[in-house]
Amino acid sequence: MTDASRLPDDRVAAFQIEDQPVRGRIVRMGPAIDAVLSAHAYPAPVAELLGEACALAALIGSALKFDGRLIVQAQGDGPVRYVVCDYGTEGTLRGYCRYDEGELAALTADDARPGAHRLLGKGVFVMTLDQGPDFDRHQGITPIEGDSLALCAEHYFQQSEQIPTEVRLAVGHLIDETGSGWRAGGMMIQRLAADTTRGETDDAWTRARALFNTISADELIDPRVPSETLLYRLFHEDGVRLEAGQPLAALCRCSPDRIATVLDSFTDEERAEMVEPDGKIHVTCEYCAKVYALEAGTGV
Repeated sequence: MTDASRLPDDRVAAFQIEDQPVRGRIVRMGPAIDAVLSAHAYPAPVAELLGEACALAALIGSALKFDGRLIVQAQGDGPVRYVVCDYGTEGTLRGYCRYDEGELAALTADDARPGAHRLLGKGVFVMTLDQGPDFDRHQGITPIEGDSLALCAEHYFQQSEQIPTEVRLAVGHLIDETGSGWRAGGMMIQRLAADTTRGETDDAWTRARALFNTISADELIDPRVPSETLLYRLFHEDGVRLEAGQPLAALCRCSPDRIATVLDSFTDEERAEMVEPDGKIHVTCEYCAKVYALEAGTGV
Protein backbone atom coordinates (compact mmCIF):
# COMPACT_ATOMS: atom_id res chain seq x y z
CA MET A 1 0.00 0.00 0.00
CA THR A 2 1.28 3.43 -0.93
CA ASP A 3 0.49 6.18 1.55
CA ALA A 4 1.34 9.78 2.14
CA SER A 5 2.27 9.32 5.81
CA ARG A 6 -0.29 8.46 8.45
CA LEU A 7 -3.64 10.06 7.66
CA PRO A 8 -4.57 12.19 10.68
CA ASP A 9 -7.95 13.03 12.14
CA ASP A 10 -10.20 15.56 10.45
CA ARG A 11 -9.27 14.55 6.94
CA VAL A 12 -11.00 12.97 3.97
CA ALA A 13 -9.10 11.16 1.25
CA ALA A 14 -9.65 9.16 -1.92
CA PHE A 15 -8.32 5.66 -2.43
CA GLN A 16 -8.09 3.27 -5.35
CA ILE A 17 -7.97 -0.51 -5.23
CA GLU A 18 -5.03 -1.40 -7.47
CA ASP A 19 -5.96 -2.60 -10.96
CA GLN A 20 -9.62 -2.91 -9.96
CA PRO A 21 -12.64 -0.92 -11.23
CA VAL A 22 -13.43 0.33 -7.73
CA ARG A 23 -12.75 3.77 -6.30
CA GLY A 24 -13.44 4.98 -2.79
CA ARG A 25 -13.13 7.68 -0.16
CA ILE A 26 -12.56 7.54 3.59
CA VAL A 27 -13.17 10.17 6.26
CA ARG A 28 -12.15 10.26 9.92
CA MET A 29 -13.15 13.13 12.20
CA GLY A 30 -12.40 14.06 15.80
CA PRO A 31 -12.19 17.73 16.85
CA ALA A 32 -14.08 18.95 13.77
CA ILE A 33 -17.16 16.83 14.36
CA ASP A 34 -16.96 17.38 18.12
CA ALA A 35 -17.16 21.14 17.50
CA VAL A 36 -20.24 20.74 15.27
CA LEU A 37 -22.12 18.41 17.63
CA SER A 38 -21.09 20.05 20.89
CA ALA A 39 -22.50 23.42 19.81
CA HIS A 40 -25.94 22.08 20.76
CA ALA A 41 -27.14 19.84 23.57
CA TYR A 42 -28.57 17.31 21.14
CA PRO A 43 -29.88 13.99 22.49
CA ALA A 44 -27.58 11.15 21.42
CA PRO A 45 -29.76 9.84 18.53
CA VAL A 46 -30.04 13.34 17.06
CA ALA A 47 -26.32 14.04 17.44
CA GLU A 48 -25.48 10.73 15.81
CA LEU A 49 -27.79 11.46 12.88
CA LEU A 50 -26.17 14.86 12.33
CA GLY A 51 -22.70 13.32 12.64
CA GLU A 52 -23.60 10.82 9.93
CA ALA A 53 -24.80 13.66 7.69
CA CYS A 54 -21.49 15.48 8.18
CA ALA A 55 -19.40 12.40 7.44
CA LEU A 56 -21.50 11.72 4.34
CA ALA A 57 -21.19 15.31 3.14
CA ALA A 58 -17.40 15.15 3.49
CA LEU A 59 -17.19 11.86 1.57
CA ILE A 60 -19.26 13.14 -1.33
CA GLY A 61 -18.32 16.82 -1.28
CA SER A 62 -14.57 16.20 -1.31
CA ALA A 63 -14.92 14.59 -4.74
CA LEU A 64 -16.40 17.72 -6.34
CA LYS A 65 -14.31 19.40 -9.02
CA PHE A 66 -15.51 22.96 -8.43
CA ASP A 67 -15.29 25.58 -5.69
CA GLY A 68 -18.58 25.81 -3.87
CA ARG A 69 -20.78 23.89 -1.47
CA LEU A 70 -22.54 20.59 -1.10
CA ILE A 71 -25.62 20.58 1.11
CA VAL A 72 -26.76 17.18 2.36
CA GLN A 73 -30.13 17.17 4.05
CA ALA A 74 -33.05 14.95 4.96
CA GLN A 75 -36.47 16.09 6.09
CA GLY A 76 -39.60 14.24 7.06
CA ASP A 77 -42.61 14.01 9.33
CA GLY A 78 -40.86 12.09 12.13
CA PRO A 79 -39.51 13.41 15.45
CA VAL A 80 -36.48 14.83 13.60
CA ARG A 81 -38.00 17.26 11.16
CA TYR A 82 -34.79 18.27 9.48
CA VAL A 83 -31.08 17.40 9.44
CA VAL A 84 -28.59 19.28 7.28
CA CYS A 85 -24.85 19.51 6.74
CA ASP A 86 -23.33 22.31 4.68
CA TYR A 87 -19.93 21.29 3.28
CA GLY A 88 -17.59 23.84 1.69
CA THR A 89 -15.18 22.46 -0.92
CA GLU A 90 -12.30 24.08 0.99
CA GLY A 91 -13.01 21.47 3.69
CA THR A 92 -15.36 23.32 6.04
CA LEU A 93 -18.39 21.81 7.77
CA ARG A 94 -21.40 23.09 9.63
CA GLY A 95 -24.72 21.44 10.41
CA TYR A 96 -27.78 21.31 12.60
CA CYS A 97 -30.95 19.35 13.37
CA ARG A 98 -34.48 20.47 14.11
CA TYR A 99 -36.54 18.04 16.20
CA ASP A 100 -39.57 17.73 18.47
CA GLU A 101 -38.51 16.87 22.03
CA GLY A 102 -41.78 15.21 23.00
CA GLU A 103 -42.00 13.03 19.91
CA LEU A 104 -38.35 12.05 20.25
CA ALA A 105 -38.81 11.07 23.89
CA ALA A 106 -41.78 8.90 22.98
CA LEU A 107 -39.88 7.21 20.17
CA THR A 108 -36.77 6.50 22.25
CA ALA A 109 -38.68 5.25 25.28
CA ASP A 110 -38.52 1.71 23.91
CA ASP A 111 -35.63 2.12 21.44
CA ALA A 112 -32.63 4.16 22.52
CA ARG A 113 -31.06 4.11 19.05
CA PRO A 114 -33.79 4.31 16.39
CA GLY A 115 -32.61 4.39 12.79
CA ALA A 116 -32.82 7.32 10.42
CA HIS A 117 -36.11 6.16 8.96
CA ARG A 118 -37.87 6.14 12.35
CA LEU A 119 -36.25 9.44 13.36
CA LEU A 120 -37.12 11.22 10.13
CA GLY A 121 -40.31 9.41 9.18
CA LYS A 122 -41.69 9.72 5.69
CA GLY A 123 -39.77 12.30 3.71
CA VAL A 124 -36.96 13.04 1.30
CA PHE A 125 -33.19 12.86 1.08
CA VAL A 126 -31.72 15.84 -0.78
CA MET A 127 -28.29 16.75 -2.12
CA THR A 128 -27.73 20.27 -3.44
CA LEU A 129 -24.71 21.49 -5.40
CA ASP A 130 -24.04 25.23 -5.11
CA GLN A 131 -21.33 26.64 -7.37
CA GLY A 132 -21.97 30.23 -6.36
CA PRO A 133 -24.18 33.12 -7.51
CA ASP A 134 -23.17 32.82 -11.18
CA PHE A 135 -24.57 29.29 -11.52
CA ASP A 136 -27.91 27.62 -10.99
CA ARG A 137 -28.11 25.21 -8.09
CA HIS A 138 -28.35 21.52 -8.96
CA GLN A 139 -30.54 19.46 -6.64
CA GLY A 140 -31.23 15.74 -6.48
CA ILE A 141 -34.12 14.38 -4.41
CA THR A 142 -34.99 10.79 -3.51
CA PRO A 143 -37.33 9.29 -0.88
CA ILE A 144 -35.83 8.37 2.48
CA GLU A 145 -34.97 4.68 2.19
CA GLY A 146 -33.60 2.33 4.85
CA ASP A 147 -32.63 2.75 8.48
CA SER A 148 -29.55 4.93 7.96
CA LEU A 149 -28.32 7.91 5.98
CA ALA A 150 -25.79 5.54 4.42
CA LEU A 151 -28.64 3.58 2.82
CA CYS A 152 -30.29 6.83 1.75
CA ALA A 153 -27.07 7.79 -0.03
CA GLU A 154 -26.76 4.40 -1.71
CA HIS A 155 -30.33 4.71 -2.95
CA TYR A 156 -29.63 8.25 -4.18
CA PHE A 157 -26.62 7.21 -6.25
CA GLN A 158 -28.46 4.23 -7.70
CA GLN A 159 -31.56 6.24 -8.63
CA SER A 160 -30.06 9.59 -9.60
CA GLU A 161 -26.58 8.75 -10.88
CA GLN A 162 -26.87 5.04 -11.77
CA ILE A 163 -23.59 4.44 -9.93
CA PRO A 164 -23.46 1.30 -7.74
CA THR A 165 -22.31 2.61 -4.36
CA GLU A 166 -21.70 1.23 -0.88
CA VAL A 167 -21.53 3.55 2.14
CA ARG A 168 -20.72 2.99 5.80
CA LEU A 169 -21.02 5.70 8.46
CA ALA A 170 -20.37 5.65 12.20
CA VAL A 171 -20.62 8.22 14.99
CA GLY A 172 -19.88 7.84 18.69
CA HIS A 173 -18.99 9.74 21.83
CA LEU A 174 -15.74 8.29 23.15
CA ILE A 175 -14.09 8.66 26.53
CA ASP A 176 -10.45 7.67 27.04
CA GLU A 177 -7.36 8.74 28.96
CA THR A 178 -7.02 11.88 26.81
CA GLY A 179 -10.55 13.12 27.44
CA SER A 180 -13.93 12.75 25.77
CA GLY A 181 -15.55 13.91 22.58
CA TRP A 182 -17.53 13.01 19.51
CA ARG A 183 -15.94 11.11 16.65
CA ALA A 184 -17.21 10.21 13.20
CA GLY A 185 -15.98 8.07 10.36
CA GLY A 186 -17.16 6.92 7.00
CA MET A 187 -16.16 5.04 3.90
CA MET A 188 -17.62 4.84 0.43
CA ILE A 189 -16.82 2.68 -2.58
CA GLN A 190 -18.19 3.01 -6.11
CA ARG A 191 -18.09 0.74 -9.08
CA LEU A 192 -16.55 2.13 -12.27
CA ALA A 193 -18.36 1.37 -15.49
CA ALA A 194 -17.12 -1.44 -17.73
CA ASP A 195 -15.28 -0.41 -20.92
CA THR A 196 -12.94 -1.94 -23.48
CA THR A 197 -9.96 -1.48 -21.17
CA ARG A 198 -11.51 -2.76 -17.93
CA GLY A 199 -13.77 -5.37 -19.45
CA GLU A 200 -16.56 -6.77 -17.28
CA THR A 201 -16.48 -5.47 -13.69
CA ASP A 202 -19.06 -7.69 -11.97
CA ASP A 203 -16.64 -10.04 -10.21
CA ALA A 204 -14.36 -7.25 -8.97
CA TRP A 205 -17.31 -5.30 -7.59
CA THR A 206 -18.74 -8.37 -5.86
CA ARG A 207 -15.38 -9.04 -4.21
CA ALA A 208 -14.90 -5.41 -3.14
CA ARG A 209 -18.41 -5.29 -1.66
CA ALA A 210 -17.83 -8.49 0.30
CA LEU A 211 -14.66 -7.09 1.84
CA PHE A 212 -16.22 -3.68 2.42
CA ASN A 213 -19.12 -5.21 4.33
CA THR A 214 -16.73 -6.53 7.00
CA ILE A 215 -16.12 -2.97 8.26
CA SER A 216 -17.36 -2.40 11.80
CA ALA A 217 -18.59 0.89 13.27
CA ASP A 218 -15.93 0.65 15.97
CA GLU A 219 -13.16 0.54 13.37
CA LEU A 220 -14.45 3.67 11.66
CA ILE A 221 -14.33 5.81 14.79
CA ASP A 222 -11.47 4.21 16.77
CA PRO A 223 -8.55 6.70 16.89
CA ARG A 224 -6.18 3.76 17.39
CA VAL A 225 -7.06 2.34 13.96
CA PRO A 226 -5.53 4.64 11.32
CA SER A 227 -7.17 4.86 7.92
CA GLU A 228 -4.17 3.13 6.37
CA THR A 229 -4.52 0.19 8.74
CA LEU A 230 -8.22 -0.18 8.00
CA LEU A 231 -7.75 -0.02 4.23
CA TYR A 232 -4.86 -2.49 4.39
CA ARG A 233 -6.99 -4.95 6.36
CA LEU A 234 -9.72 -4.76 3.77
CA PHE A 235 -7.83 -4.69 0.49
CA HIS A 236 -4.21 -5.77 1.06
CA GLU A 237 -4.49 -8.78 -1.23
CA ASP A 238 -5.26 -6.56 -4.20
CA GLY A 239 -3.30 -3.53 -3.02
CA VAL A 240 -4.76 -0.13 -2.28
CA ARG A 241 -3.44 3.38 -2.90
CA LEU A 242 -4.44 6.16 -0.50
CA GLU A 243 -4.13 9.81 -1.48
CA ALA A 244 -2.97 12.56 0.87
CA GLY A 245 -6.49 13.93 1.24
CA GLN A 246 -7.99 17.19 2.42
CA PRO A 247 -8.14 18.59 5.95
CA LEU A 248 -11.55 19.27 7.49
CA ALA A 249 -12.62 21.93 9.97
CA ALA A 250 -15.82 23.09 11.61
CA LEU A 251 -16.56 26.59 10.37
CA CYS A 252 -19.80 28.54 10.39
CA ARG A 253 -20.29 31.37 7.91
CA CYS A 254 -22.54 33.44 10.17
CA SER A 255 -21.49 37.04 10.92
CA PRO A 256 -23.01 40.26 12.25
CA ASP A 257 -23.36 41.56 8.70
CA ARG A 258 -25.23 38.44 7.54
CA ILE A 259 -27.57 38.61 10.53
CA ALA A 260 -28.18 42.31 9.94
CA THR A 261 -29.05 41.57 6.30
CA VAL A 262 -31.66 39.05 7.44
CA LEU A 263 -33.16 41.56 9.88
CA ASP A 264 -33.36 44.15 7.09
CA SER A 265 -35.86 41.87 5.35
CA PHE A 266 -38.37 42.53 8.15
CA THR A 267 -40.51 45.65 8.52
CA ASP A 268 -39.88 48.20 11.28
CA GLU A 269 -42.98 46.92 13.07
CA GLU A 270 -41.79 43.32 12.92
CA ARG A 271 -38.35 44.25 14.22
CA ALA A 272 -39.94 46.24 17.04
CA GLU A 273 -41.76 43.10 18.20
CA MET A 274 -38.42 41.24 18.36
CA VAL A 275 -36.79 43.72 20.76
CA GLU A 276 -35.99 42.24 24.19
CA PRO A 277 -35.77 44.04 27.58
CA ASP A 278 -32.16 45.10 26.98
CA GLY A 279 -33.29 47.07 23.93
CA LYS A 280 -31.68 44.71 21.41
CA ILE A 281 -32.72 41.90 19.10
CA HIS A 282 -31.04 38.62 20.00
CA VAL A 283 -30.49 36.23 17.11
CA THR A 284 -29.07 32.72 17.56
CA CYS A 285 -27.34 31.03 14.64
CA GLU A 286 -28.99 27.65 14.06
CA TYR A 287 -25.69 26.11 13.00
CA CYS A 288 -23.13 27.17 15.61
CA ALA A 289 -25.50 28.49 18.33
CA LYS A 290 -23.64 31.81 18.55
CA VAL A 291 -25.90 34.59 19.85
CA TYR A 292 -25.82 38.02 18.21
CA ALA A 293 -27.24 41.08 19.98
CA LEU A 294 -28.23 43.72 17.44
CA GLU A 295 -29.93 47.08 17.57
CA ALA A 296 -33.54 47.14 16.42
CA GLY A 297 -32.55 49.25 13.43
CA THR A 298 -30.03 46.50 12.46
CA GLY A 299 -26.32 46.74 12.95
CA VAL A 300 -24.37 45.48 15.96
